[in-house]
Amino acid sequence: MPQTPPFSAMFDSSGYNRNLYQSAEDSCGGLYYHDNNLLSGSLEALIQHLVPNVDYYPDNQIRKIAPKILQLLTEWTETFPYDFRDERVMRNLKDLAHRIASGDETYRKNVQQMIQCLIRKLAALSQYEEVLAKISATSTDRLTVLKTKPQSIQRDIITVCSDPYTLAQQLTHIELERLNYIGPEEFVQAFVQKDPLDNDKTCYSERKKTRNLEAYVEWFNRLSYLVATEICMPVKKKHRARIIEYFIDVARECFNIGNFNSLMAIISGMNMSPVSRLKKTWAKVKTAKFDILEHQMDPSSNFYNYRTALRGAAQRSLTAHSSREKIVIPFFSLLIKDIYFLNEGCANRLPNGHVNFEKFWELAKQVSEFMTWKQVECPFERDRKILQYLLTVPVFSEDALYLASYESEGPENHIEKDRWKSLRSSLLGRV
Repeated sequence: MPQTPPFSAMFDSSGYNRNLYQSAEDSCGGLYYHDNNLLSGSLEALIQHLVPNVDYYPDNQIRKIAPKILQLLTEWTETFPYDFRDERVMRNLKDLAHRIASGDETYRKNVQQMIQCLIRKLAALSQYEEVLAKISATSTDRLTVLKTKPQSIQRDIITVCSDPYTLAQQLTHIELERLNYIGPEEFVQAFVQKDPLDNDKTCYSERKKTRNLEAYVEWFNRLSYLVATEICMPVKKKHRARIIEYFIDVARECFNIGNFNSLMAIISGMNMSPVSRLKKTWAKVKTAKFDILEHQMDPSSNFYNYRTALRGAAQRSLTAHSSREKIVIPFFSLLIKDIYFLNEGCANRLPNGHVNFEKFWELAKQVSEFMTWKQVECPFERDRKILQYLLTVPVFSEDALYLASYESEGPENHIEKDRWKSLRSSLLGRV
């Protein structure tokens, strides 16, 4: 289980870094600085600092203020476009944009461009979510399909894509596409039920939307079950062993690409109990490469090996000479847990009531790094046939996986025998 990130160890139980605060001698208007970086301050002082006044804009004219407001709105709509799915926010944006545009023709064109760009992003998001809904609506359990079609005419992953390197590339396509639609605000909404700075005010909870983040987690689970399904489905153990070795090669290529999420999903699928219990099958597999991959993703010491590999991929991305070298796809569930523990382990406010900016700087750092990774364009050629299979082919449920596993290699004890009989009765209608 991932532990609280090292950053939070800097704090005591209240999330208050006493050493840094006590050394902050430079204060201005209720805001405290350390090495010219804002360290803490009351929310009221921060708002007062940001509100335009006579010192910022001596002549107090709209043509002086407008460029700054337009810059702020542009950055907001580009970085957090999903905020504007809320009709109230969009209405306020258009009202403010109209006021800016009325003052100058240049501003009018910039405002138009900003609004059009935002609308295109929101339209693309809606189309993507419709596709996800269609895929979800057509999902079928693999066992149901096997009941209606003989297994002899069923396709498997190797018949669709015989090259493991190509499959790793197509998995990377799916990963990057789904990452691209996760908005940074979804990380906030995933954890924050209330206003993070006011325990008494709820935060538009009825508007909470994390569907793209949740869809990405569901994709990880689907890929794990797809791997387990492909391994458990063949009748002959020789074929099952071949499928296992195939996925080991896919996982190794995912590691080389920097696609750690697919890598972990594949390892998770091969470590599922219905797969791991197939001892006769595994006896025919050369597991040396798989052992290396498991070592890289070993959860001990807070995933130390994986985090080291991730830092290496991130560094490679910074100095990349090709699109392929830029790819960094983190193990997403661990990223979510890191952000969760950071959010829960550090207080939003310091004991003096000031906003704990250190915590929010660190949260912003983690999310910003993710935002950089998700914007990388996939350099590999798309194969629609393979992508269609990966996204839509039916997979076994957990019970169906166990049944297929027992059918392939019989139960080894009374507990497994009883479960096998129960599953045959409930899923196949046999005694």
